Amino acid sequence: MRTILLIYTGGTIGMVRDPSTGLLRPLDFSHLLRQIPELNQFDFRIDTTTFDPVVDSSEIQPPFWQRLARMVYDHYDRYDGFVILHGTDTMAYTASALSFMLRGLNKPVILTGSQLPIGTLRTDGKENLISSLEIAAAVDEQGHPMVPEVSIYFEYKLFRGNRTTKYSAETFNAFQSPNYPLLAETGVHIHYDRHAIRPCRAKERLELLDRLVTDVIFLKIFPGLPGYYVETLCQMPALQGIILETYGAGNAPTTGSLLSPLHRFMEEGGIVLNISQCSAGAVDMEQYETGKRLQETGVIGGKDLTKEAALTKMMHVLATDLPTDMKKSALQRPICGEMND
Repeated sequence: MRTILLIYTGGTIGMVRDPSTGLLRPLDFSHLLRQIPELNQFDFRIDTTTFDPVVDSSEIQPPFWQRLARMVYDHYDRYDGFVILHGTDTMAYTASALSFMLRGLNKPVILTGSQLPIGTLRTDGKENLISSLEIAAAVDEQGHPMVPEVSIYFEYKLFRGNRTTKYSAETFNAFQSPNYPLLAETGVHIHYDRHAIRPCRAKERLELLDRLVTDVIFLKIFPGLPGYYVETLCQMPALQGIILETYGAGNAPTTGSLLSPLHRFMEEGGIVLNISQCSAGAVDMEQYETGKRLQETGVIGGKDLTKEAALTKMMHVLATDLPTDMKKSALQRPICGEMND
């Protein structure tokens, strides 16, 4: 019998509205399980564990990722797959972080949640959880897991975790993966796109790489960006990485008030990674003169990384013992399917 570990971290799926305040608050895990008696109909075993206390996803910080990665690592040999119940606001950040921290993963790690609490009449949480569990237990003709990677399941769609971003706060279809196809789609049957899913590498051993450097910031380009703001950011003590969110294919103003502080920051050992503000498409700094100027200054391109994957990858790579030039190289090539080669 296959066994799945269901990990409850918090989020809307396990919340209820407090009648005195009108605010949503988390309930204990037993409440969540009572709402879904269908879990007893599966032909595989489901074990459960919960964070204590549970965590609202807006409160999640890098130590949470480390704790969650460690939990998967410690239970890895005992279970065939993992389903993580998580709030939606930072779900894509957590999925991206886990994909870098769990090197050599060959089992499903599926994050899911809901837009409405599990106890409400129109909740999306029940279907999300049931389908996530079914996918986590699914195997192919050789008995290998169907989806041996970190993924997000939401509203009948399974996405690669580090290719996913939340785009809606109101619809059930809350997530998108604009630069990578779905891993699976559910209906009457579950249809897997085997070309999109990372192949199982059964001989690889799971390695926990949970060191992170969090001295990283986003710098979003916008018309009228004050030069003193850029200068101040680049002089922040201990700052090691800047994720530059630029226009279109990686373009930004070529004024000295932007390029000069960035150049000094990089001369002192900092790394600047260029990603696009656009949801779809990729950075190509050789396409326009403005992008070329950034490249000549020392900025490196992040291709089609999501903002979530860019942040967590930067934290992961900066924590390695590689020299700076090799860290830059690692940021520009795929580690676990997070970007096109």
